[in-house]
Amino acid sequence: MKTKRQAKIVEIISNTNVETQEQLLKALEEEGFTSTQATISRDIKELRIVKELTSLGTYRYSVSEKDAPPALTDRLNTIFRECVTSIDYAENIIVIHTLPGLASAAGSALDAMKINVVLGTLAGDDTVMIVMRDSNAAAAFCGEIKSVIR
Repeated sequence: MKTKRQAKIVEIISNTNVETQEQLLKALEEEGFTSTQATISRDIKELRIVKELTSLGTYRYSVSEKDAPPALTDRLNTIFRECVTSIDYAENIIVIHTLPGLASAAGSALDAMKINVVLGTLAGDDTVMIVMRDSNAAAAFCGEIKSVIR
């Protein structure tokens, strides 16, 4: 439910000028999401939503220009710490082995990160194959993941 609510928050602030948490809460309720102001506040923080000045001199919520919100980064770190059993690379391809049934979650988390050096992922039951832009990117990314799962 949290993921759906947060996706709806991003959709709402991308399509309308929302100035306050109360307006956002009302818009969510109109879309069928029941929530509290405290929950909305946490979602705004996790999604790195900021207030920006409009051309009219008012403020509106906007999604930060960062590549990936911390919630996704935290989720990726958790998934990898809990389910990755090994990782290695050859040239521009990374192979990640996970506990049975968890490769899809790891691949999905990677896809959601929208990392520009990742060309694509393919997940089976316990193996994820990642095609990187080049071998340097594969080596660097593999090193980062190894540091997360230690």
